[in-house]
Amino acid sequence: MSRKKEGRFALNRVLPNVLEEGKPLFETIKGKWNDIMFEKRQPIVLELGCGKGEYTVGLAQVFPDKNFIGIDIKGDRIAVGAKFANENSLTNVAFLRIKIHQLLDFFEENEVDEIWITFPDPQPLKSGIKRRLTNPRFLELYKHALKSDGLLHLKTDSTLLFDYTLEVLPEFGVEELIYTKDLYTSELNVRHHGIKTRFEQIFTEKGYNINYLSTRFKV
Repeated sequence: MSRKKEGRFALNRVLPNVLEEGKPLFETIKGKWNDIMFEKRQPIVLELGCGKGEYTVGLAQVFPDKNFIGIDIKGDRIAVGAKFANENSLTNVAFLRIKIHQLLDFFEENEVDEIWITFPDPQPLKSGIKRRLTNPRFLELYKHALKSDGLLHLKTDSTLLFDYTLEVLPEFGVEELIYTKDLYTSELNVRHHGIKTRFEQIFTEKGYNINYLSTRFKV
């Protein structure tokens, strides 16, 4: 392991806005995020597969009246966003180091107001379909964690993943589904609030269109 990674892992152990295995609140935070982790009781928004947390901290700066949690298993990546949030006094930001399939171990049913999935691995091979973050097994988790009027957002450069998602979403009786396959020329452009992840910047510079959708699950 590089010294840089070691330093980031060490940072996670002391930063108060990072929850990971071994920390006291890790096993008791479920259902108590607004009571324990955040200064204010506000709507909870998740970014799944948050990487370095660019979108998590970006949204937190745009919406100080919401609480944001970036979720990823890569501790060295989380440390980047957590450090930025801590240094910039973003008290409405936290990071949780888990795998996405563990989601319901850390959130009660109807505890979450919004979920963002930003540029996940599209898992293009047939063998990877179950690992796509919009596979039905994951969508079922999101449906339980989200409130009845909660929003699910997806941003991706992958046409394959986007089309796959549009195919599987009807299985869950979603409503208010809106989408575009070219976000930056669409009237939906305002919905991404001008925030770009590192991957998004790379993809747009190469000329890729950005796909976006949002929807709600029917109760």
